[in-house]
Amino acid sequence: MKITSVECLILDRVNPFVRIYTDEGITGIGECFRRQPQVIKTLIEHTLAPALVGQDPLDNELRWRDMYRAGSASDMGGAVYCAIAGLDIALWDIKGKALGMPIHKLLGGKLRDKIRMYASSLRRDMSPSEEARRAASFVEQGYTAYKLHSAVPGEMDDPADQTIETVRAVRAAVGDDIEILVDVNGAFTTHHALEIGKALEDLGVFHFEEPRPHYDLPGLATIADTLDIPIASGEMIYTHWQYRDLILQGRVDILQPDIVKVPGFTEFQKIAALASAFGKPITVHNTQPTISTVAHLHVCAAYANIPYAQEYNIEPLSIRDEWPILKEPLQVKDGYLKVPDGPGLGAEFDEAVVKRLAAA
Repeated sequence: MKITSVECLILDRVNPFVRIYTDEGITGIGECFRRQPQVIKTLIEHTLAPALVGQDPLDNELRWRDMYRAGSASDMGGAVYCAIAGLDIALWDIKGKALGMPIHKLLGGKLRDKIRMYASSLRRDMSPSEEARRAASFVEQGYTAYKLHSAVPGEMDDPADQTIETVRAVRAAVGDDIEILVDVNGAFTTHHALEIGKALEDLGVFHFEEPRPHYDLPGLATIADTLDIPIASGEMIYTHWQYRDLILQGRVDILQPDIVKVPGFTEFQKIAALASAFGKPITVHNTQPTISTVAHLHVCAAYANIPYAQEYNIEPLSIRDEWPILKEPLQVKDGYLKVPDGPGLGAEFDEAVVKRLAAA
């Protein structure tokens, strides 16, 4: 089998997806992280696709290395990894389809038939009482965990921060049995993060995410070593080498790889093995609730060290809510998503919708 062509589609102007075509009629689909989609499209079409065309798509590790070299990923970083991610997902989709197996079987087997999800609120414009009502509404839908994004992004120890007030209101609204997760996107100094973290411990918060930016490994280590609440980080890094440093130098408690960043199943395997070796659990970062979520379901089903509820974006998204791009859209039922069992990803595009949104 040989790769004949590679396509990058930007759906509804902001969502980059890929398709890889082969000479045996098997097509693989994938999704890239959705920041700077035109940059991603340019990288795929002009840099990465030439390294893939004519090659065997079933040699996942070799194709990953080809893309890594072609994109000078060790020098260029971020956007190159995000572009590789979508293509790597598509290559694994091809492999699963060619072998007639779901990707979770290629990863070693399925430990779980369904994955518990937490409702991830990405809004930052709500009052504590508004966030509390929103959290309660998702608990009524069957979710058993809720994440809020508090603090003021891009600032440091901003006096407008209402993290504690919001968590207190949410806890009162949902009761003691619902897990609350707090993500502040690195908006605190180390000493203020310690102060906030102690208050979050008293409120029974499940994890405290990125109290310091991912690059402040000493700060993360101080916070993780001092507080009892689990410290989570990892959404802004890409390789198993960076995760090694996050474990050894940042000493965080929970790792948060995102398969559309890390990049893809090929690198995720290495991060999962590294996490297992150091006894670190994974809670995936995932804000893209279509193909990215499908890919995450496969890894969450396959690895024992992904034990907790996983992220599900509850904000409106056109390609899921208005014009669903999946032939069989994902359905959260009682706070769980079913793991696909079809070959490859086990998901397919609704081609009519994709054509319409690509034209837009």
